[in-house]
Amino acid sequence: MKLNPFVKAGIGLTFALLWSCPTLAALTEDKNFGLEVKVTGQSEDDRDLGTQRGGDVNGIGLDVRPWIYGESGAWSAYAMGQAVASSDIIETDTLQQSDGDTTEQSSNNDRKTKKNYLALREFWVGYSGFTPYPGEILKLGRQRLRNNDGQWRDTNIEALNWTFDTTLLKANVGVAERFSEYRTDLKELSPEDKDRQHLYADAAYQWTPGHWVGLRGHHTHDDGKLDYPQPGVAADPLDKRQNGDLTWLGIEANSDAYNWRNTNTVNYWASVTGMQGDRSSVNALNADGTRPANAKRNQDVDGWATDLGVRLRLDPQWQVGAAYARASADYEQNGLQSNRSNFTGTQSRVHRFGEAFRGEMNNMQSMSLFGSWQLRDDYDASLVYHKFWRVDGNKPVGSNGIDAVQNNYDDVTGAVLSSASLPLVDGNKDLGQEMDLVVTKYFKKGLLPAALSQSIDEPSALVRFRGGVFKPGDAYGKQVDSYMHRAFVDVVWRF
Repeated sequence: MKLNPFVKAGIGLTFALLWSCPTLAALTEDKNFGLEVKVTGQSEDDRDLGTQRGGDVNGIGLDVRPWIYGESGAWSAYAMGQAVASSDIIETDTLQQSDGDTTEQSSNNDRKTKKNYLALREFWVGYSGFTPYPGEILKLGRQRLRNNDGQWRDTNIEALNWTFDTTLLKANVGVAERFSEYRTDLKELSPEDKDRQHLYADAAYQWTPGHWVGLRGHHTHDDGKLDYPQPGVAADPLDKRQNGDLTWLGIEANSDAYNWRNTNTVNYWASVTGMQGDRSSVNALNADGTRPANAKRNQDVDGWATDLGVRLRLDPQWQVGAAYARASADYEQNGLQSNRSNFTGTQSRVHRFGEAFRGEMNNMQSMSLFGSWQLRDDYDASLVYHKFWRVDGNKPVGSNGIDAVQNNYDDVTGAVLSSASLPLVDGNKDLGQEMDLVVTKYFKKGLLPAALSQSIDEPSALVRFRGGVFKPGDAYGKQVDSYMHRAFVDVVWRF
């Protein structure tokens, strides 16, 4: 397999840094390296809600992740690779971008997900000598950025990130930009990631024991070159069609609710975020195939979103809770989110807006009810019910785990001439409802350096089932199937 220049540079830089220091090499040789092996079985039916042939997923995949880490004084370095082999195109990685296989039937294969691939997940160098606090570190390189609710950051990306983590104050400041996927199959970035810089900062203060209040900010500067449609030339799905500048500012408060080890009788979280900025978008060709009078349009955008939740501990093992989220019609997330968190109170992170539907905070409101169970560090389970609506019944919702289409067929042969995303029915706000179940059995703990807490997805070996069944609402119309499901069985073992 031919590696792109970014991958080669990342491999060379990482291992040169790791092994240039004899002390670091010795430490690594002694204890700070390992292998995480993950086997994932996936069953998925009707992601397209029955609007096209095929599209179902039933397969098993092997995901092997070797990693190496070392420290020398205030310096540290880390690298993690990845090799995936599977019987179908399945998701062995919860951070896998949802648009990974959207070009599967496109003439452009530069972003076509394959069954087998190699990747570099992380490679970074850290320095923790600016302050005497053990929770302070500056990292440079491709790294895992994650905040507790997963709604601002939860991804692997090239960044310069400074973290300050103490008992009373937690803060992050950084700049990030995606230059490559560092995968042998995904040769190009998604159009949204091309030439897009992220600047972010957040700080939270523990004003009384167990209760935090914080501020968060994020700015994206997107100045990528726009690709304008040309008459007679087929559109490329990887063409960049919009750019601009957007800024998010938010305030949050919580009772350490995302820390599954806390023993509070009542846990809560609350956040409110405002978004404002400007966007330039390419205009499509006219109906007759000619160029439009104006090649692009500029517009101001603004919106807001909130996420609220409360969780009650019935006894040391059982918890119940409710959550509500709402995002205005023009609000959108910054593109680095996974929306996965420990909001149910267990060690397992669960998708905030459905394991099957995978909604985003864009023209959507949701109500969730859940119950969870945790038996020491050995077992946990979460059962979640979601109900989803559109805020504006005449506008679309953000990308999610549904890929329903509207086909244009040839009257004679029945062949599909063109396919586009299924438009939602005007005036209908009901997106649907879902039931999720996540159950995990943990086997053994491993002692890892504190600096790896974000990089290693799971702290122990485990077997996990995670799945959801989604019933589409009236907004999808009457011609779609009545149910879709997505389910995974993960087996993770660390050596």
